[in-house]
Amino acid sequence: MKKGNDYMTTFAAGDRTGSGYLAVPERGYGPGVLVLHAWWGLKPFFKQVCDRLAAEGFVALAPDLYQGRTATTIEEAQALLEQRDFELMRVTASGALAHLRSHPATRGPAAGALGFSMGGSWAIFLASLAPEDIAAAVIFYGSEGANFGAARAAYLGHFAEDDEWEPLDGVHQMEAEMRAAGRDVTIYIYPDAKHWFFEADRPEYNPQVAELAWRRTLDFLIQELAHD
Repeated sequence: MKKGNDYMTTFAAGDRTGSGYLAVPERGYGPGVLVLHAWWGLKPFFKQVCDRLAAEGFVALAPDLYQGRTATTIEEAQALLEQRDFELMRVTASGALAHLRSHPATRGPAAGALGFSMGGSWAIFLASLAPEDIAAAVIFYGSEGANFGAARAAYLGHFAEDDEWEPLDGVHQMEAEMRAAGRDVTIYIYPDAKHWFFEADRPEYNPQVAELAWRRTLDFLIQELAHD
């Protein structure tokens, strides 16, 4: 049974209005975590991630970067990605972060960002774009080049050893750039996993690996964000 409060919320996204799924823990407050969905759009799974975070004491917000559009197949997701409005996605993600930080339930000097694949890239991007607001970034099978010297976040990454979408050469290069910039980074490589291994609505889902990654994620977020 779910505990706490969860609902769709709206917020300013540039000169438009963005929307997202918000989950607040039963106690009514906690550190904030921005959840950034994969290229499928804001499917129920990503809302469930917010619920799970709220059950652990976090205030979780998942912005809808695709304005209601979702995909169920790789082909549909590729089409959504090709049609994306990058600037609208940027102001939506930034607006959601500002909304989360100013929400009366959110506690702490900074928030966390947790992203999946495409959302992992956004978590990396936002950590450099808003260093004062993001103290921890969790990346599931997504990489991105960024100005890591501008960021202040600690990074935790979960990657599959056999991943045609996210080759490990790029992951190791990103890790090296993070370390060169002085960032605190921990990268886990899972040998029995493929891309999307965490997502329970995907055929690549690996429950054992997903559970291990989840426990590591919670430990990391508690360490970096839960200071009360």
